[in-house]
Amino acid sequence: MRERWPLTLRGTGALVLAVVAFVVAQQAAIPELLYFGVLMLALVVCAAISALVVRATGDVVRTVSPEVAEMGGIAEVRLSVHVSTPLPTLPGRWSDALPTGIEGRAEGAFPAAASTLRRAGAPVLLRYEMSGAVRGIHSVGPLRVSTTDPFGVIRRRFAVGRPTEVTVAPTIVELGPLPSSPGEAGGTRQSSALQLGQGADNLVARPYAPGDSMRRIHWRATAHRDTLMVRQEEQESSPAATVVLDRALSRWSPAAGETPGRDRAFETAISVCVSAVARLVHEGYTVDVVDSDGELLADPVEGGEDAEARGLAASFATLRARPDGPSRRIIPAATTAMLGPVVVVTGRVAHDDLSALRASAPRSALAVLVAVAEDTVGLEAATTGWHATTLAPGGDVAQAWDRAMRPEDARVGA
Repeated sequence: MRERWPLTLRGTGALVLAVVAFVVAQQAAIPELLYFGVLMLALVVCAAISALVVRATGDVVRTVSPEVAEMGGIAEVRLSVHVSTPLPTLPGRWSDALPTGIEGRAEGAFPAAASTLRRAGAPVLLRYEMSGAVRGIHSVGPLRVSTTDPFGVIRRRFAVGRPTEVTVAPTIVELGPLPSSPGEAGGTRQSSALQLGQGADNLVARPYAPGDSMRRIHWRATAHRDTLMVRQEEQESSPAATVVLDRALSRWSPAAGETPGRDRAFETAISVCVSAVARLVHEGYTVDVVDSDGELLADPVEGGEDAEARGLAASFATLRARPDGPSRRIIPAATTAMLGPVVVVTGRVAHDDLSALRASAPRSALAVLVAVAEDTVGLEAATTGWHATTLAPGGDVAQAWDRAMRPEDARVGA
């Protein structure tokens, strides 16, 4: 009620005094009170006219750091507010409209503003902290300012600027390292030279191309072929890994195919997916992220590029489950031939899926299966060839990963 009432305490008092003065002046026949009442009423009316006729405008620039907020992470929002007002205003309050997917206390005191008829005023700098609560892209704003006229009688409320879109990405959990035993892992980036024969003089040579360094001229091949030849440049190879995110709607609740954040299990699965990608990239693997039908969900993430892994998480801000494909696979057929690490993140596993899991265990020495569900009965029967574990929705991702990484615990975890 107080927010809807346009008068301040001072304005309400002036209006009450005007009414009382009119009544007493008429009852007690005191004409001076009538003049006083007219003066109070004129003050309120003039203030109301100024609030209606003279409008304040402005613009706001929001800077969010970091630009992409993680679920549960803290981001700082800085605002630079420019207000244009013909009449000066007294100190007031400000608030920034936050959607349901973002939490924070976005309000505070707004300083007095001088008239900008003759010159532009200095920007007002504000800040607050917010936290991502729901994955997705959310609109923050507009900024709402509530001040008063120069006499402090009428409240003046106006919106400044336009909303700003803020991306809330799934949480990247720091996972433990991959097993270091021979044959199980080994994602360190390697350099190898293409060779022909056994010696350094037998390196592959190719014709000279404009821009090639003269230091790479292969003199023996040049003399043999009577044309300028250069040594083949060393090629850096990065071992490959694959992360499969099963988006089939039958393994999640129907809400997973609607708005992000509705299905807690699917949200946990996305966090497992991006966390596994970040771990593999950190280990030096180039990672492909696909769904259970083999569809590439993002461009390959190069090994060692941690920033690209976070960019992948940002691109998953609006990812949803999809209707089941005809094959109803948990993992793509091509993945079974992978020699590098394969991480499969799925939801509910039915009994019909167990035999398919046993038959499709990849050739990889490190095949990880994470099922995000309240109860996946019989999954232990499908662990042949898999480092398998289950994870309750909202559970500890790092602990589940550690269980899967330990060969002696390559079974369903609690």
